[in-house]
Amino acid sequence: MKHSRFLALGATAAVAVGLVACAPTAPEPGESSGSAGPSDETISIGTTTDVVNFNPVLGNSRTDSWITNLMYPHLLSISDDGSKEAHVATEWGYVDDTTGFYEIRDDLTWSDGEPLTAEDVAWTLNAVKRDQAPGTFFGQLGNLDTATAVSDTRVELTLTQPDSSIIDEIGFWGVVVPKHVFEPQGSIAEFANDGSDGGWVGMGPFIMSDFQVGQHYTLERVEDYPLVEGGVPGPAEVVYRVYPDVNTEILALQSGEIDVIANALPPAQVEQLSSTEGLQVIEAAGLGYAHLVYNMTKEGLDDVRVRKALAHAVDYEAIRTVVLQGQAVSTGSSALMPVLSKYYDDLITEYEFDPELSRSLMEEAGYTADADGDFPVSFRLIYSLQDSVTSQWAQMVKDSAARAGITIELQGTERNTYLSMTNEGDYDIYAGNFAIMDDPVTNFALSYLPGGAINYTYVDDPELNALIEEGMVTFDEDDKIAIMREANQIVHDQVYDNIMYTQNLFFAASDEWAGFISKPSELLSIVNPLSLASAYPVE
Repeated sequence: MKHSRFLALGATAAVAVGLVACAPTAPEPGESSGSAGPSDETISIGTTTDVVNFNPVLGNSRTDSWITNLMYPHLLSISDDGSKEAHVATEWGYVDDTTGFYEIRDDLTWSDGEPLTAEDVAWTLNAVKRDQAPGTFFGQLGNLDTATAVSDTRVELTLTQPDSSIIDEIGFWGVVVPKHVFEPQGSIAEFANDGSDGGWVGMGPFIMSDFQVGQHYTLERVEDYPLVEGGVPGPAEVVYRVYPDVNTEILALQSGEIDVIANALPPAQVEQLSSTEGLQVIEAAGLGYAHLVYNMTKEGLDDVRVRKALAHAVDYEAIRTVVLQGQAVSTGSSALMPVLSKYYDDLITEYEFDPELSRSLMEEAGYTADADGDFPVSFRLIYSLQDSVTSQWAQMVKDSAARAGITIELQGTERNTYLSMTNEGDYDIYAGNFAIMDDPVTNFALSYLPGGAINYTYVDDPELNALIEEGMVTFDEDDKIAIMREANQIVHDQVYDNIMYTQNLFFAASDEWAGFISKPSELLSIVNPLSLASAYPVE
């Protein structure tokens, strides 16, 4: 059964009437970069998947983002605790409860020499909304009515109803594309932007020059990039090279074939590579989690007793100890991350690993085990073969479920097939990770409201819906925290999401390069635009 991946938000988070929320102005070029200036060197980066979409408003793939982020700017960046920081926008906030704004820099130009203005920002927002471009960006626009450039540097957003999350979330997740390039192509959701019509026009530290699927993606330096010290990125080129898995990437790094691995290191490799001569390991804060999601459109999984049986058939501590080498911590099976300390509720506790309890729950649900103790049911669990950590713990999930008499069929596929199956709802159990869960209200809306872009359970719970929507229109922080904790309790009790752990991530690079600026998550890490633009070869 195919389901929409769009988010149609009902009510959303409110702001007080008349509130004007301004953030600190953007940093001056080079304020935090530590760059040693431009060089003639190429920095080579390993990835394990090809690009699915060169159009930056589409999709959710990490490799797509790693490359398109170098060409197309975001209005805001992010700090380790999930708070937003200036990037293209210098100020942002609200004029009143249904009008938001961004004030943007006035010194940015597209790679063809055209200035980047508020008109580009407004056009991008309106086009993504109008054409329902599938992906995380569109998922943030449920309450956007229209965006208007009121000057060359100011965009105002008219909202259909109050929403105190939308300005931060659009600013961080949404990109800006050049109106003069994208508008003539028709629907922004259908424009491939694959360079076949004369190349790419972007506003980042690098611009795509050449690619060969399965082999490499080459980006050349843009000579005018005011967001980095000196206005010129350090490397002359960035080349992403495609490898079959992270172990092959590690061998390529050790041999000097590449300089950076974009993927987070498998936990077992962190200590070894940290002590390897010629390499450096850099830590990035984790704002995400790994989880199992049970598709309630599939037979049996619409019964909470079956979902609870599956949740109690996972040995979480063994997974964190054996696979994650102790580098991950429990969230208490909570969808509110510990890093979001104001919202985190330590009264919610992790599902206990108890195969006998799982058996009892399956029996309560009407299943009878055979002579071998196995129940007459099987669930298909999908995961990405390129995700080495999930590949390991998926097997452990299967083995521990077998102790409870529950059969799990593992289906590991290459990442693009995995993403396609996820979008189609072609699974019983989804195993995966989300890199950045930065705003509780938005995260719950995307994950648990009907039509939510990442509602992989396909949950539609009226009580939960009402709480999320109430949280969206509640401005008082204490009241909002109480509401979201109540919503989180429902998610936990009904097993609408099985959050297994959260962790900081580690990334490996040659010590012949310096100047990297680590950002939270695998999505950004040390391959974010400012980091790569600030990198320079060590003499």
